[in-house]
Amino acid sequence: MINVLVADDELPAVEELAYLLGRDDRIGTIHRASSGSEALRALTSESVDAVFLDIHMPAVSGLDVARAIARSTKKPAVVFVTADEDCALEAFELAAVDYLLKPIRAERLARSVGRISELLRDGGPAPEMITVDQGGTTRMIRRDDVTYVQAQGDYARLHTADASYLIRVPLADLEQQWADAGFIRTHRSYLVALKHVSSMKLAADRPSVSVAGASLPISRRHLPTVREKLETTRIRPQA
Repeated sequence: MINVLVADDELPAVEELAYLLGRDDRIGTIHRASSGSEALRALTSESVDAVFLDIHMPAVSGLDVARAIARSTKKPAVVFVTADEDCALEAFELAAVDYLLKPIRAERLARSVGRISELLRDGGPAPEMITVDQGGTTRMIRRDDVTYVQAQGDYARLHTADASYLIRVPLADLEQQWADAGFIRTHRSYLVALKHVSSMKLAADRPSVSVAGASLPISRRHLPTVREKLETTRIRPQA
Protein backbone atom coordinates (compact mmCIF):
# COMPACT_ATOMS: atom_id res chain seq x y z
CA MET A 1 0.00 0.00 0.00
CA ILE A 2 1.24 3.47 -0.92
CA ASN A 3 0.82 6.17 1.73
CA VAL A 4 0.47 9.58 0.11
CA LEU A 5 0.37 13.27 0.94
CA VAL A 6 -1.80 15.64 -1.11
CA ALA A 7 -0.83 19.32 -0.89
CA ASP A 8 -2.79 22.17 -2.48
CA ASP A 9 -3.77 25.59 -1.19
CA GLU A 10 -7.30 25.12 -2.58
CA LEU A 11 -9.30 22.78 -0.34
CA PRO A 12 -11.67 21.54 -3.09
CA ALA A 13 -8.62 20.48 -5.14
CA VAL A 14 -7.22 18.59 -2.13
CA GLU A 15 -10.49 16.78 -1.54
CA GLU A 16 -11.02 15.94 -5.21
CA LEU A 17 -7.55 14.43 -5.58
CA ALA A 18 -7.86 12.60 -2.26
CA TYR A 19 -11.20 11.17 -3.42
CA LEU A 20 -9.74 9.93 -6.70
CA LEU A 21 -6.73 8.42 -4.95
CA GLY A 22 -8.97 6.77 -2.38
CA ARG A 23 -10.66 4.79 -5.15
CA ASP A 24 -7.34 3.14 -6.07
CA ASP A 25 -6.71 -0.14 -4.23
CA ARG A 26 -2.97 0.54 -4.26
CA ILE A 27 -3.34 3.64 -2.07
CA GLY A 28 -3.18 3.38 1.71
CA THR A 29 -3.32 6.36 4.05
CA ILE A 30 -3.99 9.77 2.46
CA HIS A 31 -2.61 12.77 4.33
CA ARG A 32 -3.72 16.31 3.43
CA ALA A 33 -1.97 19.68 3.50
CA SER A 34 -3.34 23.09 2.52
CA SER A 35 0.05 24.83 2.13
CA GLY A 36 3.66 24.12 1.36
CA SER A 37 4.62 24.73 4.99
CA GLU A 38 1.99 22.29 6.20
CA ALA A 39 3.27 19.74 3.67
CA LEU A 40 6.81 20.04 5.03
CA ARG A 41 5.56 19.51 8.59
CA ALA A 42 3.57 16.45 7.51
CA LEU A 43 6.65 14.99 5.83
CA THR A 44 8.57 15.14 9.11
CA SER A 45 5.81 13.60 11.22
CA GLU A 46 4.12 11.07 8.91
CA SER A 47 5.23 8.02 6.94
CA VAL A 48 4.76 9.08 3.31
CA ASP A 49 5.72 7.14 0.17
CA ALA A 50 4.58 9.71 -2.39
CA VAL A 51 3.66 13.39 -2.47
CA PHE A 52 1.21 15.04 -4.86
CA LEU A 53 2.20 18.71 -4.91
CA ASP A 54 0.39 21.65 -6.40
CA ILE A 55 3.14 23.83 -7.86
CA HIS A 56 1.62 27.28 -7.40
CA MET A 57 1.09 27.47 -3.64
CA PRO A 58 1.80 30.86 -1.98
CA ALA A 59 4.87 31.41 0.24
CA VAL A 60 6.22 27.85 0.02
CA SER A 61 5.51 26.46 -3.45
CA GLY A 62 5.40 22.86 -4.55
CA LEU A 63 8.83 23.33 -6.13
CA ASP A 64 10.15 24.57 -2.78
CA VAL A 65 8.79 21.44 -1.09
CA ALA A 66 10.38 19.24 -3.75
CA ARG A 67 13.75 20.97 -3.26
CA ALA A 68 13.52 20.28 0.47
CA ILE A 69 12.72 16.63 -0.27
CA ALA A 70 15.73 16.40 -2.61
CA ARG A 71 18.00 17.58 0.26
CA SER A 72 16.54 15.21 2.84
CA THR A 73 17.44 11.61 3.59
CA LYS A 74 13.81 10.51 3.35
CA LYS A 75 12.77 10.94 -0.28
CA PRO A 76 9.16 10.10 -1.14
CA ALA A 77 8.23 10.00 -4.82
CA VAL A 78 7.14 13.43 -6.06
CA VAL A 79 4.26 14.08 -8.46
CA PHE A 80 3.51 17.67 -9.44
CA VAL A 81 -0.07 18.77 -10.02
CA THR A 82 -0.73 22.03 -11.84
CA ALA A 83 -3.01 23.81 -14.31
CA ASP A 84 -0.18 24.59 -16.74
CA GLU A 85 3.11 23.23 -18.07
CA ASP A 86 5.27 26.29 -17.37
CA CYS A 87 7.36 24.55 -14.72
CA ALA A 88 7.69 21.13 -16.36
CA LEU A 89 11.42 21.44 -17.04
CA GLU A 90 12.28 22.47 -13.50
CA ALA A 91 9.95 19.83 -12.11
CA PHE A 92 11.75 16.99 -13.83
CA GLU A 93 15.13 18.45 -12.93
CA LEU A 94 13.95 17.78 -9.37
CA ALA A 95 13.45 14.11 -10.31
CA ALA A 96 9.66 14.22 -10.33
CA VAL A 97 8.02 10.89 -11.08
CA ASP A 98 5.18 12.56 -12.96
CA TYR A 99 3.54 15.86 -13.88
CA LEU A 100 -0.27 15.93 -13.80
CA LEU A 101 -2.31 18.65 -15.46
CA LYS A 102 -5.58 19.85 -13.95
CA PRO A 103 -8.36 18.86 -14.31
CA ILE A 104 -7.06 15.43 -13.36
CA ARG A 105 -8.50 12.45 -15.21
CA ALA A 106 -8.94 9.25 -13.24
CA GLU A 107 -7.20 7.08 -15.86
CA ARG A 108 -4.22 9.46 -16.00
CA LEU A 109 -3.96 9.44 -12.20
CA ALA A 110 -4.02 5.63 -12.22
CA ARG A 111 -1.01 5.64 -14.56
CA SER A 112 0.79 7.96 -12.18
CA VAL A 113 0.09 5.66 -9.23
CA GLY A 114 1.39 2.78 -11.34
CA ARG A 115 4.64 4.63 -11.93
CA ILE A 116 5.01 5.28 -8.21
CA SER A 117 4.33 1.62 -7.48
CA GLU A 118 7.00 0.52 -9.97
CA LEU A 119 9.52 2.96 -8.53
CA LEU A 120 8.89 1.83 -4.96
CA ARG A 121 9.00 -1.84 -5.91
CA ASP A 122 12.17 -1.62 -7.97
CA GLY A 123 13.92 0.91 -5.76
CA GLY A 124 15.48 2.34 -8.90
CA PRO A 125 16.24 5.87 -10.06
CA ALA A 126 13.69 8.24 -11.51
CA PRO A 127 12.77 7.46 -15.12
CA GLU A 128 14.76 8.88 -18.03
CA MET A 129 13.16 12.10 -19.29
CA ILE A 130 13.35 13.54 -22.79
CA THR A 131 13.03 17.21 -23.72
CA VAL A 132 10.66 17.75 -26.66
CA ASP A 133 9.08 20.71 -28.40
CA GLN A 134 5.36 20.77 -29.07
CA GLY A 135 3.86 23.76 -30.82
CA GLY A 136 6.62 26.03 -29.59
CA THR A 137 6.29 24.80 -25.99
CA THR A 138 9.14 22.88 -24.41
CA ARG A 139 8.04 19.96 -22.27
CA MET A 140 9.35 16.70 -20.86
CA ILE A 141 8.17 13.17 -21.58
CA ARG A 142 9.21 9.85 -20.06
CA ARG A 143 11.29 7.58 -22.26
CA ASP A 144 9.35 4.55 -21.06
CA ASP A 145 6.17 6.14 -22.48
CA VAL A 146 7.67 5.98 -25.98
CA THR A 147 6.17 3.01 -27.83
CA TYR A 148 8.16 3.37 -31.05
CA VAL A 149 10.33 5.83 -32.96
CA GLN A 150 10.04 6.70 -36.64
CA ALA A 151 12.89 8.11 -38.74
CA GLN A 152 12.20 11.39 -40.51
CA GLY A 153 15.42 12.43 -42.23
CA ASP A 154 17.89 13.72 -39.65
CA TYR A 155 15.03 13.84 -37.13
CA ALA A 156 13.13 11.17 -35.22
CA ARG A 157 9.46 11.14 -34.27
CA LEU A 158 8.71 9.70 -30.84
CA HIS A 159 5.30 8.04 -30.57
CA THR A 160 3.48 7.67 -27.24
CA ALA A 161 -0.04 6.55 -26.42
CA ASP A 162 -1.22 10.17 -26.42
CA ALA A 163 0.80 12.02 -29.05
CA SER A 164 3.98 12.15 -31.14
CA TYR A 165 6.98 14.47 -30.89
CA LEU A 166 9.72 15.38 -33.35
CA ILE A 167 13.25 15.59 -31.95
CA ARG A 168 16.46 16.57 -33.69
CA VAL A 169 18.27 13.27 -33.21
CA PRO A 170 18.89 10.69 -35.98
CA LEU A 171 17.32 7.27 -35.50
CA ALA A 172 20.75 5.59 -35.66
CA ASP A 173 21.90 7.61 -32.64
CA LEU A 174 18.80 6.66 -30.63
CA GLU A 175 19.33 3.03 -31.57
CA GLN A 176 22.73 3.10 -29.85
CA GLN A 177 21.68 5.26 -26.90
CA TRP A 178 18.48 3.35 -26.10
CA ALA A 179 19.58 -0.25 -26.71
CA ASP A 180 20.00 -0.91 -22.98
CA ALA A 181 16.50 0.50 -22.35
CA GLY A 182 14.83 -2.23 -24.42
CA PHE A 183 14.56 -0.54 -27.82
CA ILE A 184 15.35 -2.55 -30.95
CA ARG A 185 15.66 -1.63 -34.63
CA THR A 186 13.10 -3.47 -36.76
CA HIS A 187 13.51 -1.53 -39.99
CA ARG A 188 15.63 1.30 -41.36
CA SER A 189 12.73 3.61 -40.44
CA TYR A 190 11.63 2.17 -37.08
CA LEU A 191 12.89 1.60 -33.56
CA VAL A 192 10.44 -0.12 -31.20
CA ALA A 193 10.16 -0.57 -27.44
CA LEU A 194 10.09 -4.31 -26.79
CA LYS A 195 7.78 -3.97 -23.80
CA HIS A 196 5.12 -2.35 -26.01
CA VAL A 197 5.17 -5.07 -28.67
CA SER A 198 2.00 -7.15 -28.49
CA SER A 199 2.58 -9.54 -31.41
CA MET A 200 4.76 -10.40 -34.40
CA LYS A 201 3.62 -11.69 -37.78
CA LEU A 202 5.97 -13.60 -40.06
CA ALA A 203 4.08 -13.39 -43.34
CA ALA A 204 6.47 -14.37 -46.12
CA ASP A 205 6.15 -11.10 -48.01
CA ARG A 206 5.61 -8.60 -45.19
CA PRO A 207 6.72 -9.52 -41.65
CA SER A 208 5.59 -6.99 -39.03
CA VAL A 209 5.19 -6.21 -35.34
CA SER A 210 2.18 -4.73 -33.58
CA VAL A 211 3.15 -1.88 -31.27
CA ALA A 212 0.48 0.06 -29.36
CA GLY A 213 -2.06 -0.56 -32.12
CA ALA A 214 0.31 0.24 -35.00
CA SER A 215 1.54 -2.39 -37.46
CA LEU A 216 5.20 -1.73 -38.25
CA PRO A 217 7.33 -3.51 -40.86
CA ILE A 218 10.29 -5.75 -40.09
CA SER A 219 13.01 -5.70 -42.74
CA ARG A 220 14.64 -8.97 -43.78
CA ARG A 221 17.95 -7.64 -42.54
CA HIS A 222 16.61 -7.14 -39.03
CA LEU A 223 14.24 -10.12 -38.90
CA PRO A 224 16.60 -12.67 -37.23
CA THR A 225 17.54 -10.29 -34.41
CA VAL A 226 13.95 -9.11 -33.89
CA ARG A 227 12.67 -12.68 -33.77
CA GLU A 228 15.32 -13.72 -31.25
CA LYS A 229 14.64 -10.71 -28.99
CA LEU A 230 10.88 -11.14 -29.07
CA GLU A 231 11.03 -14.87 -28.41
CA THR A 232 13.26 -14.10 -25.42
CA THR A 233 10.46 -11.88 -24.10
CA ARG A 234 7.97 -14.73 -24.81
CA ILE A 235 6.24 -13.01 -27.72
CA ARG A 236 5.65 -15.80 -30.21
CA PRO A 237 5.36 -15.12 -33.94
CA GLN A 238 2.06 -15.54 -35.77
CA ALA A 239 1.81 -17.08 -39.21
